[in-house]
Amino acid sequence: MAGILAWFWNERFWLPHNVTWADLQSTEEAAFPQAEDLYLAFPLAFCIFMIRLLFERFIAKPCALGLKVQANGPQKAQPNAILEKVFTAITKHPDEKRLEGLSKQLDWDVRSIQRWFRQRRNQEKPSTLRKFCESMWRFTFYLYIFTYGVRFLKKTPWLWNTRQCWSGYPYQPLMPDLHYYYIVELSFYWSLMFSQFIDVKRKDFGIMFTHHVVAVSLISFSYVTNLTRVGTLILCLHDAADIVLEAAKMANYCKCQKLSDLLFLTFAVVFIVSRLGIYPLWILNTTLFELYEALGNFPALWVFNVLLMVLQVLHCLWSYLIIKAAYKAISKGKVAKDSRSDVESSSDEEETVPRSKAPHSTVATNGTSGANGTNGYLTGATSSEEH
Repeated sequence: MAGILAWFWNERFWLPHNVTWADLQSTEEAAFPQAEDLYLAFPLAFCIFMIRLLFERFIAKPCALGLKVQANGPQKAQPNAILEKVFTAITKHPDEKRLEGLSKQLDWDVRSIQRWFRQRRNQEKPSTLRKFCESMWRFTFYLYIFTYGVRFLKKTPWLWNTRQCWSGYPYQPLMPDLHYYYIVELSFYWSLMFSQFIDVKRKDFGIMFTHHVVAVSLISFSYVTNLTRVGTLILCLHDAADIVLEAAKMANYCKCQKLSDLLFLTFAVVFIVSRLGIYPLWILNTTLFELYEALGNFPALWVFNVLLMVLQVLHCLWSYLIIKAAYKAISKGKVAKDSRSDVESSSDEEETVPRSKAPHSTVATNGTSGANGTNGYLTGATSSEEH
């Protein structure tokens, strides 16, 4: 294990020429980032997760109920042993041939069976109350950490001149505020990476998981190699849009549609300006060009910049989806249903189709159309979520 660690943390790979890890050991005169500091993130991530559970139960849930957020989940499908067996053992999305066979077997019309399967799929989805609590937690954390980051950065010279990120590198002492900022952000992303498996599932699960992996990797590597100054700029920039996103979700869950639409359009503007404008012109410019001019070339720069470019690719993917949703909002006068929505809706056309067979169908056709409206918005950091 010692040999593997020595090979992985090779000085010639991670550090500029003529710099060794011994040069970056903390002394009484100055403290520098140490690799073992990253272990602090694991117990802190667990603490953040526990704080989240308490926050959602004792703060977010009472707020949601006070705002009349729907506490019940989607409507349950009518009990039916035959359809339940097909759903659990064969398929949750029966094809046309299977639907016709079930229609003859049960003496139900095909539309009623389709509606039953849709309701049964929705039955496994989380309630609006749960989604509101999740969004309120993220909103609160992002607001706190963004505020902290802004208060910290406005006192630093590298906020106003990115070349200061490389002044004296790598012999830049680690300030206590910067250490706290980094470890809390890293801990939060670790908690997101693991809690994503129990949180509300979205269609962009894979993209979000990739984002969390890249974020944890960037934070960890930039901390160990003392690229923390530019790291703080990246962290603060990414938190800005996520605050508005989670606020838009909460407004939607409260059925404040106009406010939700306004917040979503605001989020779209903030996201695109920050991720497709400021990020490449401010962050990538300094890491690709100013860093090279100040320090020359060493292998870790390529790792750092490749991860930053992967992040930019994710920004472009999300921006496309956000622009698509924003276009629908403008053209139709309201924000359209989120393409990642976790509750299916029946169309107006489906509701008007006559149901000609057994009386069972009258119960089975109480679908979910229109009741949920917009179920959430695209995540950026969470998100990024998003980052």
